[in-house]
Amino acid sequence: MATDSWALAVDEQEAAAESLSNLHLKEEKIKPDANDIVKADENAGKTDEEEKEDRAAQSLLNKLIRSNLVDNTNQVEVLQRDPNSPLYSVKSFEELRLKPQLLQGVYAMGFNRPSKIQENALPMMLAEPPQNLIAQSQSGTGKTAAFVLAMLSQVEPLNKYPQCLCLSPTYELALQTGKVIEQMGKFYPELKLAYAVRGNKLERGQKISEQIVIGTPGTVLDWCSKLKFIDPKKIKVFVLDEADVMIATQGHQDQSIRIQRMLPKDCQMLLFSATFEESVWKFARKVVPDPNIIKLKREEETLDTIKQYYVMCNNRDEKFQALCNLYGAITIAQAMIFCHTRKTAGWLAAELSKEGHQVALLSGEMMVEQRAAVIERFREGKEKVLVTTNVCARGIDVEQVSVVINFDLPVDKDGNPDNETYLHRIGRTGRFGKRGLAVNMVDSKHSMNILNRIQEHFNKKIDRLDTDDLDEIEKIAN
Repeated sequence: MATDSWALAVDEQEAAAESLSNLHLKEEKIKPDANDIVKADENAGKTDEEEKEDRAAQSLLNKLIRSNLVDNTNQVEVLQRDPNSPLYSVKSFEELRLKPQLLQGVYAMGFNRPSKIQENALPMMLAEPPQNLIAQSQSGTGKTAAFVLAMLSQVEPLNKYPQCLCLSPTYELALQTGKVIEQMGKFYPELKLAYAVRGNKLERGQKISEQIVIGTPGTVLDWCSKLKFIDPKKIKVFVLDEADVMIATQGHQDQSIRIQRMLPKDCQMLLFSATFEESVWKFARKVVPDPNIIKLKREEETLDTIKQYYVMCNNRDEKFQALCNLYGAITIAQAMIFCHTRKTAGWLAAELSKEGHQVALLSGEMMVEQRAAVIERFREGKEKVLVTTNVCARGIDVEQVSVVINFDLPVDKDGNPDNETYLHRIGRTGRFGKRGLAVNMVDSKHSMNILNRIQEHFNKKIDRLDTDDLDEIEKIAN
């Protein structure tokens, strides 16, 4: 698949899996403005209490470290706009009657059969007339390939103007999606791809001849309205990727809505998000009229395979001592230890290292490629224990992890239990139907109250553990 000269930057990204420094070099080469990029170390100036997960960096990290699809056991709930519609789920790509060159591209990417999200989303996206879609899909489930296939299928290659428009929240995420477009379209050389990102300078009055444009909201808005590089009335497919990341980024929400309002009434709208908090739903309803909806069933988020315990302590030092007592058992496999702040995580990693333990540290001030390198080392078993903050709570699958320790219980900014983060944290263990173990450190009446409320929320009893008796832990960890 051909690109304009600037878009050849994606070819350099092919090596990202082997040489993660590429992205850092890219940032130095092109310096997007604040609306177009969220730096991985954005949190550096914040207090520990204000530390938040950088969603854009986290999403990029997931893309960099994942080489294959997650075997997601969650059932999806499909809410069709028209209950009498003949739309169905597919079990093979042949059933979709794709153009031969696209089917060839799909197989060349290593997709043998559709993933769960693809089974349900592709028939809707490829229907005639086109169907609008709002879909909840986590990183690693094949959703990027799904909407890329939808875009490539709708393009008329003889028309030399933009027909498909995809918005990504950051420059790096746009490059990663562009890489999928390149791979899937490599047997379809008539299709061309352009990047609407800060730093891709075009002459005023120039019209884009590429059929697919991927970019960040601020630049795409400029190209559609102020600079007139794109005629929005000719767009047939509009994709909003990473909606939860998008609306967490200053300005992107309003820019995305302004772009959507320029598009024709019959333009197909596709919105994807890993989470569906109320703010995401509100945004989705503004942007996607009369949608079909695919969402993960809430009840599927289960803790059935994970044995949960708590350990009573009086202070941080006692928690550290209890952790050291556990350490002999947890090194049988691999463990992740979660702290509330990067300050605590740094202290804990240093203390464990002083005791001679092989420990890796992962926290928000690290560049994305540094984080990816740490996770790769942990995955390869070079470190047995990973100490981290919430930056690592979501979406990172390391199959060998059988123990998760909450050195600090997860709370929100108001000090209430953060049940969703608890689920994401301990969900790092018990993957793929295996048994897992979660140990919670309790060091005050307040943290005991937090734990009790977590138990009530999930309706799961958490047993007290005496660290002098580790037989049960050794059985699970082994």
